[in-house]
Amino acid sequence: MSKYPLLGMTLVELQKIVKNLGMPGFAAKQIASWLYEKKVTSIDEMTNLSLKHRDLLKEEYEVGAAEPVEAMHSVDGTIKYLYCTGENQFVESVYIPDEERATLCVSSQVGCKMNCKFCMTGKQGFVANLSANQILNQISSLPERDKLTNVVFMGMGEPLDNVDEVLKTLDILTSSYGYGWSPKRITVSTSGLRKGLQRFIEESDCHLAISLHSPVPSQRADLMPAERAFPAAEMVELLKNYDFSKQRRLSFEYIVFKGVNDSLIYAKELLKLLRGLDCRMNLIRFHAIPGVQLEGAELETMETFRDYLTSHGLFSTIRSSRGEDIFAACGMLSTAKKEEDIKN
Repeated sequence: MSKYPLLGMTLVELQKIVKNLGMPGFAAKQIASWLYEKKVTSIDEMTNLSLKHRDLLKEEYEVGAAEPVEAMHSVDGTIKYLYCTGENQFVESVYIPDEERATLCVSSQVGCKMNCKFCMTGKQGFVANLSANQILNQISSLPERDKLTNVVFMGMGEPLDNVDEVLKTLDILTSSYGYGWSPKRITVSTSGLRKGLQRFIEESDCHLAISLHSPVPSQRADLMPAERAFPAAEMVELLKNYDFSKQRRLSFEYIVFKGVNDSLIYAKELLKLLRGLDCRMNLIRFHAIPGVQLEGAELETMETFRDYLTSHGLFSTIRSSRGEDIFAACGMLSTAKKEEDIKN
């Protein structure tokens, strides 16, 4: 019979557990410290709990940490890790070292409902939401965990389609009983789900990144079906109700596709769409995926696009491309692993 994982539980949840087990109230903070500060992998390591209480805890609970089952190393230092989250179910996280920064890109779902045209994860279809335990495990069990400076929710899945577990994870990452991180170290990326977006903005102080990819509604709907349910124009109007001028950053992500959305006509439309928002634009090179007839724009085209936006008041950057030699696009490694397991 499987046990309940402690990793991924909030302080309130741990307090309920120790109360139900007849343990002293302060034991909840002790357990949280062992989980999130001291990084233990077993209850036996929680040595300031009495042996009796450890045995009591072990009857129904376990730490619930699981190491990655596979790792792929890029020549540029990027490492893609694969985690097993169920029978023939896998998710990816990507460790990206860059001078003084070290960023981890984490997943929030197995597969995805959004079915974006350019995304390999969307081709898998939706399989399951990850629990806070499974999301946090990607950070907790990372071999380079102590080097991390930033975490981005830009891996497999739509974070705001799993908003309860994502918000729970963010609480643990930013609370004093947990990791104690500043919200400025964390960015959540979304294609845009109205209810989830509103909850995230109001219940978290972490940075927000919106996947946009086209300012033209019909074209965005072709690239991202989520546009039909919650149009980018409506999203922008919602965002104008909140203040992003201080500590919290709002950014938009824009994959630049050759001959699709790379001309200055689109840059001008972006300026119109985002007028009045305190935000920045991240231009992204496209990682080709099988069966999709899209190509990445040339670097020179991207630089012209960036310079036009910045010179007209929308600060823009080109995100450096990393890990192209190791199934760089999200979902490719997990798809390959799943197919391999089916064959075997």
